[in-house]
Amino acid sequence: MRNFLILLLLAAPFDFLSQPYKTWNYKKFDDRLFHFGFMLGVNQADFSALPVLNAYEKFGVKSLTTKAQPGGQVGILTTMKIWKPTFRLRFMPSLSFQEKVLLYTFENPDTSKTFDIVEEERVNSTSLDFPLMFQYRTLRYNNFAAYFLGGAQYSLDLQSQEKAAQNFIDPYVKIRKHDFQYQVGGGVEFFLPYFKLAFELKYSHGFRNTFIQDNTPVSKPIHSLYNKLWFLSIIFEG
Repeated sequence: MRNFLILLLLAAPFDFLSQPYKTWNYKKFDDRLFHFGFMLGVNQADFSALPVLNAYEKFGVKSLTTKAQPGGQVGILTTMKIWKPTFRLRFMPSLSFQEKVLLYTFENPDTSKTFDIVEEERVNSTSLDFPLMFQYRTLRYNNFAAYFLGGAQYSLDLQSQEKAAQNFIDPYVKIRKHDFQYQVGGGVEFFLPYFKLAFELKYSHGFRNTFIQDNTPVSKPIHSLYNKLWFLSIIFEG
């Protein structure tokens, strides 16, 4: 799915370049310094996970892997024109709902069985995200343009149990409340008579290890966890 979306974003400009000239919609859009809007979207949340050295010898863990899970987000948008219509600064605080899954693979103690035992640990997050992005947009062709993004964001996990007491009967993986991530992405824009509609694909990866080691059975095999997300958004801007 992700590769298909990337190909769609890359192919869209060539399709529109083949169209004849059309009357511009929303002609005064690029004359304004500030623009405002809102965003709706879906995400795919995951971890970049690294196990401790000799995890098998110490804890019997043959592998530590992850499984990406779907989520969603909603946000508000402020865009400021920096230079001409092509360079802009964008701030889009948003609320995102995420779930990530850690998979622990253990060797089956029953030697008569050929399959391994896989246990999973789910980590849920409700995150306030504050991305600050630089946007480079192509010049308009008819009522179409494409753009690229680069920047960083601060994330506050409202569901983090960083300071909560650990339940050693049913332990869970602790994740830090604060995170910083770099982001890159791109999108396509369609200028309609009274607003601009955009479809955007964005990748985000954490700078810092968000994992908290508290020596529970589910935590001991883990060395580090970095947040990793894909965002697919629809943006309405006026």
